[in-house]
Amino acid sequence: MAVIDTTRPTVAGIGIGTRLSGVMTALLAAYSTWADKRSTRLELNRLTDRELDDIGLSRGDIDRITR
Repeated sequence: MAVIDTTRPTVAGIGIGTRLSGVMTALLAAYSTWADKRSTRLELNRLTDRELDDIGLSRGDIDRITR
């Protein structure tokens, strides 16, 4: 029979490896969010004013949307 341990360590039991892993996860998440917003901003800026109007946006909306 297999046993799965589902307990989590207490704050005092968290080692430096776990803390560094958490920091790296947070950094990767922040980078991913930034990259997604940048990609969206670049794609919207490539559209013509007519295309933006077709989807209900204007040039001034692009920065607001990608904040």
